[in-house]
Amino acid sequence: MKKFIALLLCAVFVIGFVGCEENKEDIGSKARVGTWKTAQTIQPFFYQEYIGTNDSIEIVPFTNPGDMKAALLAGSLDMCGTTLVTAITAASKGEPVVIVCGLSNKCSALVVANDSDIKSAADLKGKKIAYVPGTMHHLLLLEALRNSGVDPQTDVELIRIDFFDMGQALAQGTVDAFYSGEPYPSLAVAKGYGRILLYPDDKQGFGIINSVMMTTKAEIKNNRKMIQSLVTAHVRATEQLNKDRKLWLNKAAEFGTARDDLNIAVDNIQLFWNIDDHYINSVKSLAERMLEQSLITKIPDVEAMFDLSFIDKAEKVTER
Repeated sequence: MKKFIALLLCAVFVIGFVGCEENKEDIGSKARVGTWKTAQTIQPFFYQEYIGTNDSIEIVPFTNPGDMKAALLAGSLDMCGTTLVTAITAASKGEPVVIVCGLSNKCSALVVANDSDIKSAADLKGKKIAYVPGTMHHLLLLEALRNSGVDPQTDVELIRIDFFDMGQALAQGTVDAFYSGEPYPSLAVAKGYGRILLYPDDKQGFGIINSVMMTTKAEIKNNRKMIQSLVTAHVRATEQLNKDRKLWLNKAAEFGTARDDLNIAVDNIQLFWNIDDHYINSVKSLAERMLEQSLITKIPDVEAMFDLSFIDKAEKVTER
């Protein structure tokens, strides 16, 4: 009788445990995922909530998308975040990268001195603008100038300044404007020395696209179950953070940006996971601009850069 009761209690414990874990993905083996410590690239830090075991995933923070891509290609990462400029450049060189889901849109802004008389991008003629060459923000700046009839070669002076130093350069009058990613535009607003001139526009050029999650062809071939589990966790994390801004900002504040500044920045950040035909067409437009600016020597097969089967399956799983 005692033996029967013990077995019964054991069965109840196992059933209860499985019930608690039923919404978590079984990753199969330990995974390593790379991302940045920013509010717009935060989803991987929540993957563990949707992965079955406590030691099945390691999130590795980076500060440079090029370093992250190199780690992925070397096999040190199974999946990582990337800017679309980095992904397109890699694909144009024949590197075996594959985009599996979205990460964030928007996240950038063109900032001018708060006391300047600049009212539109057309007013930037004759001005000094801080930028970082070869980045999404560089391409967005060129797009903004192009759409306003401003020649970046002759009408403005582009000055290479690191993102971390752009705010100080603007505040001191070294430059008249800068194009950067969050949180630096919002910091300029919060500190009172800058104001937003414009945000990326989804109706023009390549629009608001920014960053995605990618893996490699080898990972898909050899660790498909793992990649699927990671993408499903990404979808669930994105949906949860979009519903719970407090959860999102509390975690983002741990990365070093003040909560008040984040309250401004999040209105310019769109966490997302789904990729559709409009998005892929925007990536094609971005690749064309990169070729025009000699950032790549040829346009890769953009559609071949994407494997949407993972988000298709993740969407079905999360609907259950």
